[in-house]
Formats: sequence, structure tokens, C-alpha cells
Amino acid sequence: MSRKSKQTKKSTNGAEIGRRSFMGTLAAAAGTSAVAGTLSPFAASAKAETVHFASNTPGMGGGGPFRAEIDIRDCDVEGEIPSNIDGAFYRVGPDWQYPPMQGNIPFDGEGHVSMFRISNGHVDFKSRYPRTQRFKAQAAARKRLFGMYRNPFTDDPSVKNVSRGTANTHVVYHHGLLFSLKEDSPPVAMNPLTLETVDDYYTFGGGLHSLTHTAHPKFDTATGEMISYGYEAKGMATDDIYVFSANTKGKITWETWIKVPYVGMVHDFAVSQKYIAFLVIPMATNVERMKQGQVHFAWDSNLPTWFGVLERGGDGKDVRWFKGPERCATHVMGAFSDGNKIYVDMDMALKNQFPFFPNLHGEPWDPKSATGTLHRLSVDLSDKTPRDYNMEELYPQSGALPRQDDRYQTIPYRYGFMPTSDPTRPLNAKLGNMPFRPTNSYTKFDHATRKTSEFWVGDDSGLQECCFIPRSKDAAEGDGYLVGVANRLLEGGRADLIIVDTQRMEDGVIAKVGLPFRTYSQVHGWWVPAYALPKT
Repeated sequence: MSRKSKQTKKSTNGAEIGRRSFMGTLAAAAGTSAVAGTLSPFAASAKAETVHFASNTPGMGGGGPFRAEIDIRDCDVEGEIPSNIDGAFYRVGPDWQYPPMQGNIPFDGEGHVSMFRISNGHVDFKSRYPRTQRFKAQAAARKRLFGMYRNPFTDDPSVKNVSRGTANTHVVYHHGLLFSLKEDSPPVAMNPLTLETVDDYYTFGGGLHSLTHTAHPKFDTATGEMISYGYEAKGMATDDIYVFSANTKGKITWETWIKVPYVGMVHDFAVSQKYIAFLVIPMATNVERMKQGQVHFAWDSNLPTWFGVLERGGDGKDVRWFKGPERCATHVMGAFSDGNKIYVDMDMALKNQFPFFPNLHGEPWDPKSATGTLHRLSVDLSDKTPRDYNMEELYPQSGALPRQDDRYQTIPYRYGFMPTSDPTRPLNAKLGNMPFRPTNSYTKFDHATRKTSEFWVGDDSGLQECCFIPRSKDAAEGDGYLVGVANRLLEGGRADLIIVDTQRMEDGVIAKVGLPFRTYSQVHGWWVPAYALPKT
């Protein structure tokens, strides 16, 4: 019996019975994560018959779990939403279903997807948990069954054959389906209109030959292809990467396998018209620590980075690996090739950017060395002699979660966007002595001029990742709007969706969609124009 059929059967039966500021917020929220070494990872969080979330439950944004599935028709709108904004903004982040194991990290909460459907100046809000196999098994048992982040050694024996995927990291749209993604498992497919789960273990019609699937597929606008991969693709701690592309009907039309120099985090990748590139960072998979009840990764400062490049559409035998220094980089802004050269833009820091992932050799987590700035990595494949890759810092602004005009994925691009932290701006005195400055700006980067423009949210709020909306289907690159959620820190973290015109960044918010509550914080989001959505 295939893994798909086994896990679906198990799940069905169960159902019946600026990186520093962003990651710093998570560190403060994680609470027990910072002292995981002093606590038993197997300690019970509550009595079996009781559901109770402790005040230090790790949560994205510091507010603990949200847990509510919500429908709001006609949200409160301040200002005027431009009539040419018509579509759906989707977002996803971790949101605990049951109290986590003590010492666990925010990134292990169940995925929670929300949608802001915007049309004709009106906004409807909807949120749903993807019904993953994990979610359904725990719902049936009415308790936590899964242990530490990506560590099956800490799970209840009853869920040995149930997918651990949380679908909590990214949400994208392709061939009529909304995919909620987590890099340790196949996609969860959802109805993009209702957010109903339609497949808890999506394998592209049986064509997916990996046990894992990235949270960051890329899209070729010209062909409609989705190019994707899975690492640790043959199982936990395996050194295999499976690379593939799927056409506009969801059929896998090309695949290949490659090996990595060592087994570490490969969270994102880069795709140009000619090449595919991976960056392996020293966030290494550590099975021995997992057997001791710890999380999947530990930062090994003795390891280098490796930048691997292969030709798109080939057999993978041409892959070349280029060595670089210890660095931490997880997200790609954009990538393109020029002849035999490939260029990849990523936010990059000197060392471990994740305070809740341990440093293997005992070094204290350092917020200064964890500060990320935008870098360009490049290599010339026509040169058969180089053993390392080039690395150039593009801008001084610190931040994380870079984005671009997604119509320009795989091709040369000019504009990028990133949440940043501006230390020159004032911090509201009523916030007290916050250990980390909140991300308070969206910055627009013009790679042609190397100039930037900025939207500042104010001295009392923090910003989540932004997403770009074109002004029209055929608008010039970067001409449109940024959407993202702002948390009002003096209002208990209450959430507003804000809209900013990319041609007038400094003018501030042109429209604000107010929610009457604090929602869970997203990791990533995605925009789908109305013309691309299903009609029913």
C-alpha cells in the first residue's frame, strides 16, 4: 500500500474516532523555547481531561493561540480601496490546536489559513484550519498527539503512520487549488473560495515521488508551470532533493534527483529560465538530539554553506556545488540568469537567525549577527574552476521575508519589497522597554538605481510580511499595491489589513481593513486576482 493510501486511511479512521525584530518577537513569544534545555521535553502540559494553554505558550507574535475559525461579511474599511483591487489575499501561520509539548517552538503550531476577499471596495474575511491528517487525528483524540518540531521520536505511538505535516508556512495557488504548505510533507489542497480541505496529502495525481514538499515553489508566468522540490525527500535525515515541475493542469512533466553535501535546512530555492539553485545552510538536521527529545535542527557553526546549481529540465547530473562561509539565509526575493550566470537575491545574516533553534556548540544566540540584509549570490557556470560563489550586500536595511512582483519570478526583475526595521524611527514610549524593535516599515528596493523608498507604519505597530498586487493585469513591474497585516501593539495586538500604493510609499496607508480582534501572525501570504479564481 502506498504512503498516500496508508496515511489517508489512517487519517480517515482518526477523523471518525528585519529578521532580528521578526524572529525576536518569536523568541519572546516562545517562552519555554529559550530555556528548553532546562525542562523535560516530555513533561505533560496539562491533565489529559483538560485543555489549558499556559501563559508562556509559544506563539507567533507573542499573543498565544488564536484557535477561532471566523467569517466576517463586510469588514470595517477606513479610506477607499481602489476599484482595481479585485481578488483574494491569503495568509497562513502556525496556530496551536492543543497545548504544545513543553519546550516546543512556534513553528510547530497547526496551520491556519485566512482569506481577505476584496472586491468593489468591500472586504469579506474567512479563516479555517487546513484539515491535515495531524489536525484530524488530534481532533478525534481531543488532545495533543505530536511532540517536538519535526521529531517523530516524541510522538504518541498511535500516530506512527499519520502525516506530521502542519501546513503552516506558505499558501499558494495553482491549477485551481489553494495549497497550504509545510516543507516536511506534501501539500494540503484547499478550495480557494471556501477554504474547505479537499485533499490532506496532495501528490499531483500520484506523480509526486518525494515524501516532502517545499513551502516555496516558484512559478513561470510564461508557461504557467509550478517548479518545486522536496528536501530530505526519501525520509528523515536523507541527503536527497527531489526537483520537479507541474503544468497548468497539475501534472508533473519533469523530475530529477540530486544529493546535498550535508543534510541541513533548504527552506527556499531559486529558479531562473535556465537554472535552479539551492543554498544549504548550517542549520543541520541532528538525529541524535532528536532522540533526546529536541527539535529537528541545530546550528553547526563549523559547517560552511553550499550553493548548488543545475540546469532546469535536465537530469541533474550537471549539478555543481560551490562552497561559501557560515551564513544564514532562508528566503529568496528574486532570481534570474544571464547567459551562463545565475543571480539570486536573498536576505542573509552572519549566523543563526532563529533564537529557538539551538547552537550546537553552545554559543549564545546573538541578535546582531542574526540581523539580515539583502545580498546577491552569483556564479558563472562557464568557468569550470571556481569552487566558491560570489556574495554582495545590496542594501544596508535590515529585515526578513523579502518579496517581489510575482509575475517576474524566474526572469530579470527590478523591484523587490521587504519588511524592515528602521532604528531611526521613534518607538512609542507606552510600549515600555521592548527587548526587540518591531518591524515597522515596508521598503521598496529598486535594483536598477539601488535606491529605496519606504512606508513607515507608525511608532505603535508592527508589520507582518507584505504581498504585492499589480495595479492591473498588464501593469508595469512593481506598479501596484502592497498588502499586509499590521498589529496594533497598544491595542493588544489587534489586526488591521493595510494597503499601500507602491508609487507613493511615503504617503502611507490608502485604505485600512480593521478586524475586531488579534489574529494569529502569518509566516507567508499570496495574492490571487479575481480573474484567476474559480467561478464557483
